[in-house]
Amino acid sequence: MLSMLHLKPEDVDTIEKRAKYTITIMGSQQDSLLYSCLLADAGFSVICTDYDQNLVNLLAKGRAAFLQREAEAAFKNHVKRGRIIATGDAKTAISRGNAIIVSTPVEIDQKKKPDYSDIEKACKLVGASIRQDSLVIIASTVGVGIVDGLIRETLENTSGFRVGTEIGLAYSPILASQVQNLENGLDREQIVAASDKTSLNAASTILEPISKKGLKKTLSVKTAETIVLFEAARREVDNAFANEFAVLCEKAGVDYLEAQKLRTQGPATFTSLANSEASTEDASYVLLDDAENLSMKLRTVQVARETNDDVARHAANLVGEALRNCGRTFRRSKVSILGISETPNMKSPPKRLVRKITKIMETRGAKINVYDPYFSNESSAAGRPLKKNLTEALEGANCIVLITPHDLFKRLSLNRLKVMMKMPAAIVDLTGVFEPTKVEKEGLVYRGLGRGVWKK
Repeated sequence: MLSMLHLKPEDVDTIEKRAKYTITIMGSQQDSLLYSCLLADAGFSVICTDYDQNLVNLLAKGRAAFLQREAEAAFKNHVKRGRIIATGDAKTAISRGNAIIVSTPVEIDQKKKPDYSDIEKACKLVGASIRQDSLVIIASTVGVGIVDGLIRETLENTSGFRVGTEIGLAYSPILASQVQNLENGLDREQIVAASDKTSLNAASTILEPISKKGLKKTLSVKTAETIVLFEAARREVDNAFANEFAVLCEKAGVDYLEAQKLRTQGPATFTSLANSEASTEDASYVLLDDAENLSMKLRTVQVARETNDDVARHAANLVGEALRNCGRTFRRSKVSILGISETPNMKSPPKRLVRKITKIMETRGAKINVYDPYFSNESSAAGRPLKKNLTEALEGANCIVLITPHDLFKRLSLNRLKVMMKMPAAIVDLTGVFEPTKVEKEGLVYRGLGRGVWKK
């Protein structure tokens, strides 16, 4: 049997070479059938298997009614030419596959909780029939820790093979919305994750021929699981906001479709505290007031405002944690805030949030210094005079809080910081400028917004 676990790019760099490898796809959802079309287009032999025999019978005839016309025609053509085979004999399909893609969906029960019994059942079936040197790719959207937990344990216990040495395990979910045109493959970079390099390399080698936009690879499966869930949640939030906006337009006598044409920004993207636009803060309150005058509540906007306010408290708490790890409390500690201004290519955080962070720390007894290389006014967004230079701001500081990632701060030497600050000292990085491991290697305590893996 051809080894999929140790597959190299040169083994599948032509359609003729790919035809030697069989990819088995478990689960016949829309996304998995699109997956099968793309793999067959690339030259791989594909076997589709499902528990639903009626569905299998239809697929065996090339009928996939829930696919769009173009995709269904492609699927039917591949079936006719023998590049895609549909069967209800899952055991045989798994044993024949060099790689097995599990796309069994996670069901949501009546209590709105995820039910992993179906995907666990599928993995038990895979484990019972898989051959050594095969690769398993989980294409279902799952919770954080499920792939390296439940799924890995199930595969290893039922197969007797160890993941990473005898079989491979990777995570690469695909959403139907990613495929707009089969000729162009996936319309954005595809995430591929595995906990070992062998599995990651094998999965990447299979997926690269169908990923025209390239792959995003990571050895942290948990990170991949998290971002996939957050992307799905973001789309849900975007939809909720769009629906609320439509109702607001209706009540205000505004044409929603006409308003959509005037939008100046695309879909939302993830931002940090330091990348928030100051002007959106005031505008959101104006919008909330208008909505109230129309006797309606914009719940998504209200929750967003409350969440952003909570981030200020969280940032102050990170400073408190960092100081405790230095054997100090807020009381009589010197905290230096760096970066509060905007530059042409960079937005500062809303003034109210900066002032809130500062007020919380001062209430707890901290002495605050503020410095920004681009702020020339006598008073700052933090509500107090600025230090004249960086040296004056950092001299004797117990902790620095980096809020806006100006180039000057990116060039800061950790050795220089150690000399100027009062050791033991800490860095609270709300922007992602510093590498945590490098900071801690220099003997400084590190805390970062969204970087909880470095908490010690």
